[in-house]
Amino acid sequence: MCGITGWIDFTQEIKHQKSIVFSMTETLKRRGPDDGNVWCSTHALLGHRRLAVIDLVGGKQPMSKTHKNQSYTMVYNGELYNTEEIRQELKQRGYRFTTSSDTEVLLTAFIEWKEQCVNYLNGIYAFAVWDENEETLYAFRDRLGVKPFFFSQDEGSLIFGSEVKAILAHPNIAPQIDRQGLAALLSIGPSRVPGSGILKGIEELEPGCALKFSKAGLKKWRYWNVRSKKHEHTLDETVENVRFLVTDAINRQLVSDVPLCTFLSGGLDSSIITAIAANTYNKEGRTLHTYSIDFEGNEQFFEKNEFQTSQDSFWINKMTESFHSKHFDIIIGQQQLVDLLEEAMMIRDMPGMVDIDSSLLIACRVIKKDFTVALSGECADEIFGGYPWFHQDYNQFPWIRSIDEREGFLRKEWQSRLQLKEFMKYAFEDAVKDCPKLDGESSKDAKQRELFYLNMRYFMQTLLERKDRMSMGGSLEVRVPFADHRLVEYAWNIPWEIKNMGKMEKGLLRKAVEGLLPDEVLYRKKNPYPKTYHPKYTEGVQMLLKDIIRSKESVLHELFDKEQLNQLLQTGGASFKVPWFGQLMAGPQLLAYLIQIDRWFENYNVQLLDQ
Repeated sequence: MCGITGWIDFTQEIKHQKSIVFSMTETLKRRGPDDGNVWCSTHALLGHRRLAVIDLVGGKQPMSKTHKNQSYTMVYNGELYNTEEIRQELKQRGYRFTTSSDTEVLLTAFIEWKEQCVNYLNGIYAFAVWDENEETLYAFRDRLGVKPFFFSQDEGSLIFGSEVKAILAHPNIAPQIDRQGLAALLSIGPSRVPGSGILKGIEELEPGCALKFSKAGLKKWRYWNVRSKKHEHTLDETVENVRFLVTDAINRQLVSDVPLCTFLSGGLDSSIITAIAANTYNKEGRTLHTYSIDFEGNEQFFEKNEFQTSQDSFWINKMTESFHSKHFDIIIGQQQLVDLLEEAMMIRDMPGMVDIDSSLLIACRVIKKDFTVALSGECADEIFGGYPWFHQDYNQFPWIRSIDEREGFLRKEWQSRLQLKEFMKYAFEDAVKDCPKLDGESSKDAKQRELFYLNMRYFMQTLLERKDRMSMGGSLEVRVPFADHRLVEYAWNIPWEIKNMGKMEKGLLRKAVEGLLPDEVLYRKKNPYPKTYHPKYTEGVQMLLKDIIRSKESVLHELFDKEQLNQLLQTGGASFKVPWFGQLMAGPQLLAYLIQIDRWFENYNVQLLDQ
C-alpha cells in the first residue's frame, strides 16, 4: 500500500510551496518506504509515498497522463484485484499502456469513465485525480472503507491525506478538539462517527463516497451502498454462491510481485483464507507461510470467559498440519506491549485499541522482515453475524455497554458539558437511519438488518482502521478478502435464519466451506483477537499511568473524577465493572486507553476548546 496527500488552493499560487507538501508526504513514510515524490502545479500539489507491490519499476507516483490534450495526475493508495479485466476493456477502447501497474490502469479508467470509474473497480483504494484543464480534484474511497482518506476544507482550499498526521503537518491546520469531538472520543471511542476525524475541521471521506473540489466549491456524494431486496436463492444455491464468492475473492488477492503470507489465528475466517491460499500455492509447487500472535507466559494466566473460551494453539497446529504451511508463532513480551502503546497511538493519530494495536504493530513488523503482503480475516463477522450481540436485543451500540460508567467516570462539570449518553443516542440513531429498508419485511427481520448495517458502518470500520494503521506502521500491505464488495452485497440480503443455520455463529459460512477445513476448526466456537492476561502487563500499565497522573498538567485530571481515577489505578482497572469497548477491552486495557488519551493530548499538542 501507500500514502497519499495533497493541497489544492484557489486563493493563491502554491507551486513554489512544494516544501509544505513534502513535509506532509514525509509523515507517511511508514506507509511507503520505497519511494516518495511531490508533483506541482499552479493550484495543486500532490504527494505520494510508495510501498511497491505490483510493477516495482513502472508504478511510480504521482502519475500523470495526457489524453486528447487534457492532463491528469493521480495519487493512489490501494490495490485493484481486477486490473487485467479493466486493462483489456480499455485496450479495446483504444488506450495503450506503458507499464504493467494497476496505477496506470486506474488513472486510465478515470480518464475514460470519470466519476463512474469506481463502478468498474474490484479492490481497496483511496485515490485523488487532479484534472489540470478543469482545475478540479476528484477523490474516491473504496466501498467498505479499507483504505483511509481524511481532508480539511476551507474557502478555496482543500488539504487531504491518508492519515490525519499528514494534514496536521500543514501550517494552516491546528490540532483542536471541541465538545462534539471530545464527546465522541469519550462516548464511542475508540470508534469514530463516520465522516469525522475527531479533531475540529478534519473530516473523513466515508466508505463508498467521492468528492469533487473546484473553484465552485466542494461536492460530496455516495456512489455505493448495499441494496435491500428479497433473497431469491435456495439454501443449496446460497451455500454454493457464498463458497464461490469467498474462494474467488481470496484467489484474486493472491496476485503479487512480492512475497505474500497469511495471518492464521486458528479461527474460522483466517483458516478459510489460509486453506484456499495454501491449496493454490501447493498446486503451483509453492509453500504458504503463515503467522499467529500470542503473548509471553499467557498460557499460565489465561482466563476462560464467555467471549474467549480457549487459546488458539490446538487449532493453529491442526491447520498447519493439514495444509503444510510453514508456520511462525510471534510471541510478544508484556513490556513490549506497554512500550509500544504510545507509538501505536501516534500511528493511529488517536487513542485506539491499546495492546491489541501494539501487538498487531509488533506482528506486522516481524512479518515485514520476510514479506510485503499478508491476507487477513477481517469483516467476516460483520457480514455473516459472528458476534454475540447478533443474538441479543439492543437499542444502542451493542459493543459499548459502558456508557453509564463512562459518563460517571467524568468530573461533574464535564458530565453536564458533554452529555455522553445523549451524544451516543444521537450517533446511534444517525448511524441506522440510512439503513436500506426492504418492503414487507417483518419488524424482527428489519431490526436484524439494521444491526448488520450498524456493524458495517461502525464496528467494521474500527477494525479496518486498526488493521490499516498498524500494518502500515510496519510497512506491510494487508488485504482483507471478506471485504470484497460482491460478497458483501450478496450476504446483505441473505435471511438471518440462513446465516445462522445450525444455530451457530456464521453457520452459513461454515456450511459453505465444509470439506475444506478440518472439522475441529470448522465447528470450533469463535474466539476474538487474542489478548494478554499476564499480570506483568497490568503492572506495566499501572506504573506508566501512575507516572502520568503525578503530573498536574495531565489532561486526565481535567476530565476524570480524581477518586475514581485513583481507584482504577489501584485495582488495575478492576473497579470499572464492564468492558470499555467490545468484548475484551477491560481492566488493564482501560488503563492503557487513559495512557493513550494523555499522550495524544500531549504529543499532538491538542487544544481543548470549551465550545
